[in-house]
Amino acid sequence: MRSAFDFTPFRRSAVGFDRLFDMLESSAASGAGENYPPFDLIRTSEHEYRIELAVAGFRRDEIEITSHQNVLIIRGRKGEESSADYIHRGIATRSFERRFALADHVNVTGAALADGMLALTLTREIPEAMKPRRIEIGGAASAPQHDRIEAKAEPATEERSPESV
Repeated sequence: MRSAFDFTPFRRSAVGFDRLFDMLESSAASGAGENYPPFDLIRTSEHEYRIELAVAGFRRDEIEITSHQNVLIIRGRKGEESSADYIHRGIATRSFERRFALADHVNVTGAALADGMLALTLTREIPEAMKPRRIEIGGAASAPQHDRIEAKAEPATEERSPESV
């Protein structure tokens, strides 16, 4: 299914952004009408986030959380139906699958289930090699030698006559 926006002109001129365009197209195609279970996305600090999903009626063993290649997948599958004779069933207990695209270096660091809310903690951990670092400028003592210009007087050459030898 194609999205309402065509990314083809951008794909031709942007090198290395294929994954971004694929994510935008797939989220536009699969995101239409997908709203179960409801969730909140909260920024708790500069490098920490929390996702809270309303999973009322699901037990710990009925929820599966998987993180693989920058995609967080949360699945809920209900066990066997009870033999209760329901007059009205208003609590949604259908199976679900929620996908979240994670940025590079974002890892799931914790998960907790309490009072029908599943809370996932995510942390952005930037490797040392990718962090900005300050480069110190050396002082005058360490200035390169080619910057100093010293004039040396060359001795004048005398012309000798062959008789003086």
